[in-house]
Amino acid sequence: MEYSFHFYNALAETGLMMALNKFLGTLTAPPVILCIGSDLAVGDSLGPVTGTMLRRNGELMGYVYGTLKFPVTAKEVKYVDAFLRKTHPGSKIIAVDAAVGEESDVGLIKIVDAPLKPGSGANKRLGRVGDISVLGIVAKKSAFSYSLLNLTRLNVVYSMAEIIAGALASLSIQRAVV
Repeated sequence: MEYSFHFYNALAETGLMMALNKFLGTLTAPPVILCIGSDLAVGDSLGPVTGTMLRRNGELMGYVYGTLKFPVTAKEVKYVDAFLRKTHPGSKIIAVDAAVGEESDVGLIKIVDAPLKPGSGANKRLGRVGDISVLGIVAKKSAFSYSLLNLTRLNVVYSMAEIIAGALASLSIQRAVV
């Protein structure tokens, strides 16, 4: 199952939170949020920017990996999934990453009830990670996708990161109250 929300939609954060809540179901342990990406290309920084926002929000219940200061890049995914499953047994892993797609999809935040496959837009063959994927489509897919990530507007990435971080923080508060 997949849900999509455009970052211009005023209800995107609420919709994202509701979809996450549905996908998480009943938890036996706090979720782990894995924010994948690098600040070397603006378009690839969605994950680390989201992770940094979450770390600054003291209300989050759970674990966050991947920030601007300590990024988790796609190259490390093959090690990270095993590490997270061993370190946080019973926790659901929510993987956040930037993606490329159709030109009409730029600005969409997609949430999928399936593992994330980082590096797909750059034609990398890397392992899957997580239980739930949150993807922000930041650029049009083309033969030069990596170079297009450098041309992505920071406002698009930052706005998407605010929505994703807000939804995750709200979800955490809501689940703490219940």
